[in-house]
Amino acid sequence: MTTFDVGMNYWPARSAMRWWRSFSRDEFARDAHVMADAGCASLRVFLLWEDFQPELRHVSTRALQQLVDVADVAQEAGLRIVPTLFTGHMSGANWLPAWATEPAEPLGRFRIVSGGRYVDARARNWFADDDVIAAQELLCREVARALHGHPARWAWDLGNENSNVCVPLTREQGRAWLGRMTDALRAADPSGAITIGLHMEDLEQDRNIGPAEAAEVCDFLCMHGYPLYAAWARSTTDPVLPAFLAEVTRWLGGKDVFFEEFGMPAETHEDEDAEDVYVAEALDLLYEAGTTGAMLWCFSDYVADIWDLPPLDVAPHERFFGLWRADGSAKPAARHLARYRGIDRKPPKAADWIDVDPRSYYDAPLETLKRLYERYGKVAVA
Repeated sequence: MTTFDVGMNYWPARSAMRWWRSFSRDEFARDAHVMADAGCASLRVFLLWEDFQPELRHVSTRALQQLVDVADVAQEAGLRIVPTLFTGHMSGANWLPAWATEPAEPLGRFRIVSGGRYVDARARNWFADDDVIAAQELLCREVARALHGHPARWAWDLGNENSNVCVPLTREQGRAWLGRMTDALRAADPSGAITIGLHMEDLEQDRNIGPAEAAEVCDFLCMHGYPLYAAWARSTTDPVLPAFLAEVTRWLGGKDVFFEEFGMPAETHEDEDAEDVYVAEALDLLYEAGTTGAMLWCFSDYVADIWDLPPLDVAPHERFFGLWRADGSAKPAARHLARYRGIDRKPPKAADWIDVDPRSYYDAPLETLKRLYERYGKVAVA
């Protein structure tokens, strides 16, 4: 990429994660043109797994056609799309088809949503379960065939923060899974770039599938990060954090980094003013750090009619992450989408503030990350 690409993560205000079940091409067309007119260049959409693959060996033709409709509308609006597979983790819950779960008492931080409701289950580990892996390969092939060569398809994303759902048992298992998924996508769509939605906790902990493993098969790397979720950030609106995470990701993986998610919830006018400042400063620092671009989380706040449904019932802050309000009006931060339109990206800087060997980083990742952040603040952005 030669330009600095600024885009959006997308769910509609009316339906959020229930988008595909109540899909409206006209609704998406209105939203797509709103985002494009505001300066958005790219759009990340999420293939809610149970909607696209309701059965182990069956991919929904209806959902595939809806995805093609999304790509067609995006092209008309001048947007590129990044379809994200195996979603999977989303907004504080793990959304899984029933066949990809097994009965269990509620485990871990994230409840499982299946069939639109919370269930007492856990994920079958898709890095270790042969049946689930084969099902994922099938989904890769079918969606890649559906968008093969489509001019709006920019890249395939192998999942949203996968390690919040399950973790490879070994690094070799993580590599094997990455290889099988990328092979399946490239067999059906050879020209499509591939990435994976890594997140801050993949740097804070060793989850056996980090930037180095992803870089072996992906065309570029992605990172997600929010100071709201980082106890070691300087504040919940710390604009330096995304650029720092991007630079660590590039150092560990050795490939260009697109910062795929950043943002903050803004419910009140005071929040919106803080969001305006945060987005502007974080975006500028990501540009200066030599990333290829960034995507805001997310398009819109959600209408009150769905606040009592998972996951908004237990994560009220997720209702207000939008750059647009639920009534369709823009928040102040939306103006920043256009500031970098057509601007050439900067080359990455040398990470000479890093004083550790990447091979030993995961010996003590959180402690190392915190220490490097102190150095970064003193040296790289002083």
